[in-house]
Amino acid sequence: MDFNMSIMNGIDATIEIRKTNTTIPIITLTAYAMAEDRDRAISAGCNDYIAKPITRDQLLETIHKYINKI
Repeated sequence: MDFNMSIMNGIDATIEIRKTNTTIPIITLTAYAMAEDRDRAISAGCNDYIAKPITRDQLLETIHKYINKI
């Protein structure tokens, strides 16, 4: 999930998803790197948060934390 999307921001999109699905993993991937942004994402229902720039390994490691929980 990205914070900055054209029609709906990532926080609002996460809140909408969580209304009908509380188990699907949502990982925020964003250029916003402030601690408050991470807190907002987690409070909205995201499972994890990665600030850009990221590495391939960082992304895969984060995905693997949740892939077996589906």
